[in-house]
Amino acid sequence: MSNSSHRVQISGSDLSFSCQPGDTLLRAALREGLAFPYECNVGSCGNCKFELLEGEVKSSWVEAPGLSQKDKLKNKWLGCQTHALGDLHIKLRTSDKYKPVHTPLKTEAWLRGSRTITHDLSEFRFELAQPMAFSSGQYALLQMSGIQGPRAYSMSTQGGDATFIDFQVRRTPDGVGSSALFNLPLGERVEIDGPYGMAYVREDAPRDILCIAGGSGLAPMVSVARGAMNSPKLVNQRLHFVYGARTPQDVCGLDMLEALDAWSARGHYQAVISGATADAPLQEGQLQGFVHDAVNDIWGERLTEMEIYFAGPPLMAQSLIKVLVERKVPMDQVHFDQFY
Repeated sequence: MSNSSHRVQISGSDLSFSCQPGDTLLRAALREGLAFPYECNVGSCGNCKFELLEGEVKSSWVEAPGLSQKDKLKNKWLGCQTHALGDLHIKLRTSDKYKPVHTPLKTEAWLRGSRTITHDLSEFRFELAQPMAFSSGQYALLQMSGIQGPRAYSMSTQGGDATFIDFQVRRTPDGVGSSALFNLPLGERVEIDGPYGMAYVREDAPRDILCIAGGSGLAPMVSVARGAMNSPKLVNQRLHFVYGARTPQDVCGLDMLEALDAWSARGHYQAVISGATADAPLQEGQLQGFVHDAVNDIWGERLTEMEIYFAGPPLMAQSLIKVLVERKVPMDQVHFDQFY
């Protein structure tokens, strides 16, 4: 690959951007403020597909699930996985909703600490070589030595100009990235690229806030809660926080919320357990069942009056969207990023 940058022209428009060596088309465009559609940023969702009209490119993940064989026959590529090998001409439909609110920054960082949240969920703190501006609820890409491709993790930290950021990550048995992170020595250098994502707190929204988290989706929802409860623009809004867990030992997050000054006056927390048993019974105040059913039962028609944020497993997200559509909640009041 050449050491010089390449120019990428978007067909049918006067829009173009420069793609530096080592950057993908998606991230290069976002760094220049262009509204290149995306969500997961790691090859799974397929939202960043474009058609290559002229030029030569290379994919860093040919078998990425976000691109079908039918897409490949139409000369379509994933913006988050594609590198320019020369000047390009592409077909892409931009959308203002994807225009970055903060310019993504790629910077060195070092692991400075970690703490256990549950038996399989931990929080990792990194010190950045350069401050990163981000909004509460956004995510960043973490590249570790020896691991192919970056991993997308949401910050649990409140948004701002951060020199330290925290990620909350669940250890999974077959997770190459999470296993590497859980074994990362203190002081180890990594590369962090961000921020990304559209599920950030809307400080101009006048409605009460509902945050719904499942699993490691705790991180962005804690970030949203921290940002919202500390925002001078949202001092009159209440915040409801729902956490869905498999068993009582997976329940977490309340201690982080109770540390917020305004929580006792304006906050409400509800844990929902899908797999309580006689050996692991519900605790006081916990509900049995699934998150989407609990949300529907508790708030019902009032969901249309709320600003709703959620993050968690795909099945949880799909079930929630179905409930919100059935309740006729305007989709511009619903904020989430697709991860698989």
